[in-house]
Amino acid sequence: MKKLLLILLILFSFINISAQKIYYGNIEGEIDLGIAPYVKRVISEAEKNNANAVVFRINTFGGRIDAATQIKDAILNSKVKTIAFVDKRAISAGALIALSCEKIVMVPGASMGATTVVDVSGQKQSEKYQSYMRSEMRSTAEKNGRRTDIAQGMVDESIVVPDLQDDSTKLITLTSEEALKYKMADTVVASFEELKKAFGYNNAEVINVTSNWAEDLVRFLNNPIVSSLLIMLGLIGLYTEIKTPGWGLPGTLGIVCLALFFGSGYILQIASIIEILIFALGVILLLVEIFVIPGFGIFGIIGIILMIAGLFLGLLSDFSFVDWNLISYAIIQLAITFIGTGIIILALIKYLPKASMFNKLILQESVKEKSGYALKEKFVNLIGKEGIALTDLRPAGTALIDGERIDVVTEGDFITNNSVIIVKKVEGSKIVVGKK
Repeated sequence: MKKLLLILLILFSFINISAQKIYYGNIEGEIDLGIAPYVKRVISEAEKNNANAVVFRINTFGGRIDAATQIKDAILNSKVKTIAFVDKRAISAGALIALSCEKIVMVPGASMGATTVVDVSGQKQSEKYQSYMRSEMRSTAEKNGRRTDIAQGMVDESIVVPDLQDDSTKLITLTSEEALKYKMADTVVASFEELKKAFGYNNAEVINVTSNWAEDLVRFLNNPIVSSLLIMLGLIGLYTEIKTPGWGLPGTLGIVCLALFFGSGYILQIASIIEILIFALGVILLLVEIFVIPGFGIFGIIGIILMIAGLFLGLLSDFSFVDWNLISYAIIQLAITFIGTGIIILALIKYLPKASMFNKLILQESVKEKSGYALKEKFVNLIGKEGIALTDLRPAGTALIDGERIDVVTEGDFITNNSVIIVKKVEGSKIVVGKK
């Protein structure tokens, strides 16, 4: 009986070992907000499938602080054992991510540290930012039982660790051997296979999780150049739709572009429903000003301000830590986008009607009058004549010219009824007027 139990125990142990699973993810390149959803998915799948561990291969010079803190929080909240596999380097934000894992493994010649907060030019930020980063590094190291003085010394060169350095002018960046010596790493291995052996996962099934198309798309849309183009196309589409009667392709394209901009930001936790509602309210107020209330006043001004505020807030993420570097980035990106939008709109107004491509979309040749669709010759003779606007022109409406009611359109200006107008030009079937 004892022998049978022993055999069953051995078999059970063998089955248990063979059933081991390790999830493997990559954190490589610049740390941006597009990586956070991927890391969360890797952890979620590992938890769902009762994995033994999640290994994150890290090779990065750092990136955005808000992105790093999202990743750090996801790893700290993991119900599955997490292992950082530092392959070559975990610098700046990468060091924070590595410290958030329960175990840290480094390859020979790897490095970890140098987490001082700097701006885009590499200049050190103020004490406010360094204090925030010190607390993040300290609390993360403390959570996983690592030395908080070394973690803080990676951020602040004024923190001297006596047994590690005696120079208060240098940040701490540890080599593999130093990290192992000072218990900031658990082991040094040459390969992932050695890592598996070090933690007893020799026969474990390795599930390599790569980013999916949706995560790649969201990360692509969040690229500053792409997001700027989305804003630009969205604004141009809305402007074109406001200036033309009915609803068509420009307006649809504009809505789609703005939906992609805010949608990708919402997924990456940059934009919330609040920013989307602010922008939508701004658009509504602007439309009310254009189509309902004569002239241009408080509704239009508030609408434009809300639209700008919605777009600006949609470029920022974490307001618990105001990063002026990200704010300046957002201001510059938005300013360049608005300038580009203005230039394109002016070019469309000035050159598009004269372009050969545009001419293919409108009727250039005359149609015989007996067909019933020809423009009466006398309309051409109206150029330069005055009349009275019978309705508000916004920009289309009806006017009384030479004693006849005629459908007219302005060049974009709002003209109230009973105003004196003058015919500026006739384009096909369109009679363009302006306020005298």
